[in-house]
Amino acid sequence: METKNIMIVGVGGQGSLLASKLLGHLLLSQGYDVKVSEVHGMSQRGGSVVTYVRYGDRVFSPVIDRGEADYIVSFELLEAARWLPWLKKDGIIVTNTQQIDPMPVITGAMDYPAELAEKLGATGARIDAFDCLSLAEQAGSVKAVNIVLLGRLSGYFDIPEEKWMASLKANVPPKFLELNERAFHMGRKAGQ
Repeated sequence: METKNIMIVGVGGQGSLLASKLLGHLLLSQGYDVKVSEVHGMSQRGGSVVTYVRYGDRVFSPVIDRGEADYIVSFELLEAARWLPWLKKDGIIVTNTQQIDPMPVITGAMDYPAELAEKLGATGARIDAFDCLSLAEQAGSVKAVNIVLLGRLSGYFDIPEEKWMASLKANVPPKFLELNERAFHMGRKAGQ
């Protein structure tokens, strides 16, 4: 199998590292060689964070170059736009429609780009954009956006749902497992 590439992009504190850990665990359990690399920006200050997950028969490097990502999982629209050049021509962006204002917008130096999801789609990229924050709130916590996104992403993989649940169970503390299972199912159902 050729190497597949997933980028998880967002803002510090959104749970992208747990999402990459879950994906890595899941893909290892399916017998793939997996490499995960975390690249932190100013993550402690709400800055951009990106994680690379690469899997296949044999993976030599954890780094994804421009034009190589099969999937970009984005916690926020502007981050999806920022990392768009890394998407393959036939790649898919699974993104939360939430907008988190970067510092230039907060200070009034710039405006948040209007109709960003539509603009991303106009580039020819396949965009799967939906309101993960509302689903996470319904599941029981705004912090579950990461798991809602993974639920949605799971619909693009030919991996049984119980395998995703096993990775959740292996990586999430027991007291948060039920909430995260709900969040996963809500994200998965939103894509059907």
